Amino acid sequence: EVQLVESGGGLVQAGGSLRLSCAASGFTFNEYAIGWFRQAPGKEREGISSITPSNGNKYYRDSVRGRFSISSDNAKNTVYLQMNSLKAEDTGVYYCYGNVATPSTSWAPRIYWGRGTQVTVSS
Repeated sequence: EVQLVESGGGLVQAGGSLRLSCAASGFTFNEYAIGWFRQAPGKEREGISSITPSNGNKYYRDSVRGRFSISSDNAKNTVYLQMNSLKAEDTGVYYCYGNVATPSTSWAPRIYWGRGTQVTVSS
């Protein structure tokens, strides 16, 4: 069973930092893209960053590039999102996702989601 469990959210002042973690299980970790979406109150979920551990390819949304950094620890099956210089507009629920293929889907890739972790940046 594919599981993605986020941690590390919290309340921080503007300009501060947080590090989110996403612990993954149930699939071969380094073969698939894993990343983060966030959803602000009253807004649609938006993609923030992703990484493919096997080749190190990374993606960042323009609004976070230069402030956020994504990394992976293949030994721990964990993806991290280091968030620096946080702004009030970074507030939202951050969801980890994985685009994963498993025998249960006949190896057809599908998106799996974690339950989310709240990040609140006070101005």
